[in-house]
Amino acid sequence: MTTWDGFQAFATTPMAAPPPPGVPPRSLAERLAYHSRFVTVRTPAIDVLAKNVRTLMILGRHQAVTARPSLIVTGPAGSGKTTTLLQVGRTCHLAHTRRHGPTAVAGQVPVAYVLVPPAASAKTLATEFARYLGIPVAVGMSQAQITGAVCHTYTAAGVQLVLIDEVHRLNPRTTNGAQSADLLKDLTERIAATFVYAGIDVTTTPLFTGVRGAQLAGRASLIDCAAFPARLGESEPFRDLVRAMEGALDLRHHRPGTLPQLSPYLHERTAGRIGSLARLIRQAAITALIDGTERITKTTLEAIRLDHLAEQHYRPRTRPRSTNTS
Repeated sequence: MTTWDGFQAFATTPMAAPPPPGVPPRSLAERLAYHSRFVTVRTPAIDVLAKNVRTLMILGRHQAVTARPSLIVTGPAGSGKTTTLLQVGRTCHLAHTRRHGPTAVAGQVPVAYVLVPPAASAKTLATEFARYLGIPVAVGMSQAQITGAVCHTYTAAGVQLVLIDEVHRLNPRTTNGAQSADLLKDLTERIAATFVYAGIDVTTTPLFTGVRGAQLAGRASLIDCAAFPARLGESEPFRDLVRAMEGALDLRHHRPGTLPQLSPYLHERTAGRIGSLARLIRQAAITALIDGTERITKTTLEAIRLDHLAEQHYRPRTRPRSTNTS
């Protein structure tokens, strides 16, 4: 995904979808592959980010004096930040293709996706930007030379949207982190694109501290990918999410409505995190296909070991044993 070829393949590959009514049943192998990929549920965070990205791309289209306004997607681990980022990037790529046609798109790169390496220096981060577009980086090149090549090539390729993931790895309090933050600021001023960052709970990290943090906070709007609440006023966002995932299952004997009825249990089990929920349902579906039951029950779900974060959170309620004092 962190190269143009990989991202383009992701953006142009049809998304997984349940079979439409009336089509012949899919084979076991096809359904195992489907539940391995599974659907991407359109969450409120995806809608909010897509709307804001579209607005900021228009807002910054003719801005050339200062860095364009940017966005930061924040939230706890497993809350769907990367999925949100990639789905908006995919939408932008496909919209560009529809507007200009596949012939005009040749040689154009509307979207870039870069991961911040652990303990990134300005040079290693610049190298990641170069690697995305296959820009040659010789051993003896300085950070300034790599940055210059990146800015020139990204501009020539018409990059409109730059997605930077794992931004919580940057710590401007360290020398490397400060230099990397300065590099990002430099890139936002030299590349005519909208920058969107994503990271774990960035407001609690050093990213917003000091002079550099103040500059970022003054230019970036926050979009929170919080865990789904069980209730929000009159609505039940988590139950709606569970219902959408259940509707996408391709199991022959699963009883519709089973999973929404288990929403309180599922919320407790996953702490409302979409990543943990998706993993739990996907693994349960694959288990149901392998053992031939073709349905998901609470027993199926209880047998699955989830990610450590979810397992630490979940504490099954047990009835205390009654004691006979007679």
